[in-house]
Amino acid sequence: MSQRRKKNSSDGETKPRTSFVNKFFRSSKLRPTKAESRKKSNDLEAADFQPSDDTQRTENILDTAKPLTSEMELGSRMEKNEQFLQKLGRKAVNKCLDLNNCGLTTADVREVVALLPLLPDLEKLDISWNDLIGGSLHSVTQQMHLVSKLKILRLGSCRLTTDDVRALGEALEAIPELEELNLSWNSKVGGNLPLILQKFQEGSKIQTLELVDCNLTSEDGAFVGQLLPMMQNLEVLDLSINRNIGGSLNSIAQGLKSTSNLKVLKLHSCGLLQKSVRILDAAFRYLCELRKLDLSCNKELGGGFEDSSAQLAMLEHLEVLDLHQCSLTVDDVMSLTQVIPLLSSLQELDLSANKKMGGSSENLLSRLRFLPALKSLLINNCALQSETFTALAEASAHLPALEVFDLSWNKCIGGNLKLLLETLKFSESLQVLRLSSCSLVTEDVAVLASLIQTGHLAKLQKLILSYNDSICDTGWAIFCQNMWFLKELTELDISLRPSTSRDCGQWFRHLLCAVTTLPKITEIGMKRWILPATQEEELERFHQDHRCSIHFDLGEFQEADFPRLN
Repeated sequence: MSQRRKKNSSDGETKPRTSFVNKFFRSSKLRPTKAESRKKSNDLEAADFQPSDDTQRTENILDTAKPLTSEMELGSRMEKNEQFLQKLGRKAVNKCLDLNNCGLTTADVREVVALLPLLPDLEKLDISWNDLIGGSLHSVTQQMHLVSKLKILRLGSCRLTTDDVRALGEALEAIPELEELNLSWNSKVGGNLPLILQKFQEGSKIQTLELVDCNLTSEDGAFVGQLLPMMQNLEVLDLSINRNIGGSLNSIAQGLKSTSNLKVLKLHSCGLLQKSVRILDAAFRYLCELRKLDLSCNKELGGGFEDSSAQLAMLEHLEVLDLHQCSLTVDDVMSLTQVIPLLSSLQELDLSANKKMGGSSENLLSRLRFLPALKSLLINNCALQSETFTALAEASAHLPALEVFDLSWNKCIGGNLKLLLETLKFSESLQVLRLSSCSLVTEDVAVLASLIQTGHLAKLQKLILSYNDSICDTGWAIFCQNMWFLKELTELDISLRPSTSRDCGQWFRHLLCAVTTLPKITEIGMKRWILPATQEEELERFHQDHRCSIHFDLGEFQEADFPRLN
């Protein structure tokens, strides 16, 4: 194919052809006059691609420093670049080069560099999740001045080396329009953060800074605190999974006072302590625009909310609050009972994996009724007791916007699901209901089936009933006979616990019948349910008789995938 293209070019053929890369480079200032006269196009679609061989790939490695001296040279370079992009099988649009998770190699990086001179208007460059390019970033950063309009730079999980980090720091000065920088999952950023960000000037346009799991040191954290006053346009700050920055939280919190436009603050698993709540609380009064706060998986945080949560109530625009796995104490729950109901804009609340709140959260759960905008409520694995579950059931009747409800791993629900289902009758928006490992019994699924039959839960898309091994075959039969009312259902999980296995009963036939009437279902979890030979035959006939695309997940030893028949 390559030889044919060269021959056609040398023969002087002039048949019009709009190539993939020609479309991609519409905005380039380096186009020849003839190209400028062509019709502008923003949307592009890639054709079916074939990988290049090693020789062709080597030819694509160009000397990017060499100026474009002729239209012929430009056309040759664009054709080689086209082959490179086609090899990756990606779509491209003007001003955006998205090569994340493409398996790029060092040689591929050189080909990426070859693209940059043709993209002076590039605004987004994403080469994240290419962990073979570490050590070669300098070849990209040396050409950053060619894409000075860049606004988004994503380099997550690229195994950047210390040399890469240093080169990046020197290059950032050449892209003053930068608004988003993502260096997450690069451990060499830790201890070297000043090398990258030291040239940020006051009035920086940075709006998003993501440094997840970068092995940041306490000194890095202190540096972030000193840097924040220079980033007054900052809207998103994610320092999650950097367990050593808890000791420099004072500096970070002091810097946060200067980021009044901040909308998202993520400190998931950052080694925060009890005193950290008090330190952050002092900064909350300056974060009037905050929409999302994630303090989850800081297990030493427990006890910190007892006397230090007053300013949290001032976050009147807060939409997401994540406190899962924070070892909340009884006193924490009492304090939060006074605060959370005041967050009238709250849409997502995650209190999961705080087992000590099980017997002390009755008042808190009861007052959730004052959060009419709540869309997602996660209280799984909280060791709820009968009184707290009853309070939650009554409050849920006042949550008309609820879309996601997770109560998994709360054993008290078994035999008492009817309390919750009475209130769910008023929920017209519920899309996800998770009741995994809730000790449900046959009576519970019978009540659930009755509710479904009457037309409630019509918008349900995911229903998770796994690890409820006490439900007998009769219960599953009643449930499966009423499944067909759930027309929006995409996923159902009724798997057994890892330590058990059972033969499927006659209810499996009802399940297959129901599935034929569910147009959107794609996943049915049935791990550790054993299909006898007769039911395996039924499953095969189901595949043959119905046009469907459904994955029956039967676990390690049995698996059934059925491709859609067109």
